[in-house]
Amino acid sequence: MKNRLKYLVFLLLAVLLSVSFSVVAQSRDQFEKAQFYTETDTLNYRILYPEDFSEEKKYPLVLVLHGAGERGDNNESQLVHGSDLFLKDENRKNFPAVVVFPQAPQRDYWAKVEVKRDSMPYQFEFKNEEAPTKSLRLVMHLMDSLVSEKYINNHQVYVGGLSMGGMGTYEIIYKKPEMFAAAFAICGGANPEIASVYPEGFPIWIFHGEKDDIVPAALSKEMARAINHYGGNAKLSLYPDDNHNSWDSAFAEPYFLTWLFSQEKE
Repeated sequence: MKNRLKYLVFLLLAVLLSVSFSVVAQSRDQFEKAQFYTETDTLNYRILYPEDFSEEKKYPLVLVLHGAGERGDNNESQLVHGSDLFLKDENRKNFPAVVVFPQAPQRDYWAKVEVKRDSMPYQFEFKNEEAPTKSLRLVMHLMDSLVSEKYINNHQVYVGGLSMGGMGTYEIIYKKPEMFAAAFAICGGANPEIASVYPEGFPIWIFHGEKDDIVPAALSKEMARAINHYGGNAKLSLYPDDNHNSWDSAFAEPYFLTWLFSQEKE
């Protein structure tokens, strides 16, 4: 009898989990699959349009760069972290925006960086001043294309990312400092000297877990100091008990989207 009861409980949990995953998958399908083409390359991306979207209106544009674990060619994995935040009914109502999640292929990076994995945490040699990676170059072309659309509010273009995407966030601001009104960077890093070309007063919210054993929190602290030193406006949130998954805490910040969408470029 006990074994049968355990089996029924297990079966019920399995059904509930299956339904839950199905609902999440259907919800994420609201991000339309798309591809951006150049003469030689293709970039997979997903794009979410506001409810009751109209090309006669103006909307903010948000670019979100995923981490290394979400690389690939399925045009799906990049939605694992962060997309649910933009899909919540209250957020779609209160912050109507065009949201883009591109996907880098398995062996490429958003940032130009050499990663040494022979010790923990990893060691990073940033080469932000070099030409961008293929993936970041394609993203920059995609963004140029999107901001030229009449329905995009060029005063409210934002970028953010986690881990590898946090590194890409710092670099794309360096490459295109005139494009963005604000940014967020989660458990990332960069060469602090690139902050010297960030726009005066540029607002960026930086997040990191103090127990991160993949990307050391020192990298975020250095970037926050450098950005503020060069006249930017960096806000740093450190989570004392978080490891590398500090994106969970960051995306759960109650005023995260309120802060982001309140930033406007003059």
